[in-house]
Amino acid sequence: MENLKEDFASLVAKTPLSDGVDRRGFMKAALGTGFAAAVLPVCAQSVVKTDTTGLMTGEVTVMVNGQAVPVYRAQPEGKTNLPVILVISEIFGVHEYIADVARRFAKLGYLALAPSLFVRQGDPGAYKTIAELQKEVITKVPDAQVMTDLDAVVAWAKANGGNTAKLGITGFCWGGRITWMYSAHNPKVKAGVAWYGRLVGNSTSLTPTHPVDIAAKLKTPILGLYGAQDGGIPVTTVVEMKDALAKGSSKSEFIVFKNAGHAFHADYRPSYVEADAKEGWTQCIAWLKTHGVA
Repeated sequence: MENLKEDFASLVAKTPLSDGVDRRGFMKAALGTGFAAAVLPVCAQSVVKTDTTGLMTGEVTVMVNGQAVPVYRAQPEGKTNLPVILVISEIFGVHEYIADVARRFAKLGYLALAPSLFVRQGDPGAYKTIAELQKEVITKVPDAQVMTDLDAVVAWAKANGGNTAKLGITGFCWGGRITWMYSAHNPKVKAGVAWYGRLVGNSTSLTPTHPVDIAAKLKTPILGLYGAQDGGIPVTTVVEMKDALAKGSSKSEFIVFKNAGHAFHADYRPSYVEADAKEGWTQCIAWLKTHGVA
């Protein structure tokens, strides 16, 4: 793990500095590399690093109504007819952590695709604070745009070695909410795993509905992984979501980790809870297999 610290420090030290940007402001230069500026400094001692041995990895481009949408792709090398997993990022975009999660899935035999869903609104890696990022990028992203982009990514997967009859989705924080929403939007999703995604919210022109609003009509089984100590997503909203799901037939379930807060799977942040992250990952993989995404 000491080598990881040295590698990260060396990368930052070798990065040319632009006007007004210090090394703490180092951010990703390419999709799936480095970390977003708003999350620095990274807790390097806990970062999980998945190698690319036996994998095909890197950026591909999916065209959506004339817009190029970059997607980080990871899959077993030389194989086709692969189960497909959509990996949906937090507000920080497709940085090193999300790319590593995609590689973890690829090591298990998946075609993992992590699309850059903020590409029209801006580069989430460029903002030095979460407040700026929320204001300038995240609040400007329409759900309808995200649904259309994900539909295009699924179509790309089908044309490029993916078996979309075995389609799953997982997402973290912002991506956790999208996991619920896209599963309601696309009935071809076989199963999903939502990591601490927001469940309730105000209706706006860009986000007219939220997971609690679509729960009763949801058909896809979703596993919700949440933290009891999450200050932004109270357990009361999990209870509200459970009640709404009980009116439908998706057979979705929740696991609430009593000692975890928000972003407990994010191994590069102080919020990381190793034991719960590992247990959540085990439950995630088992859920996908149980529901035909393997």
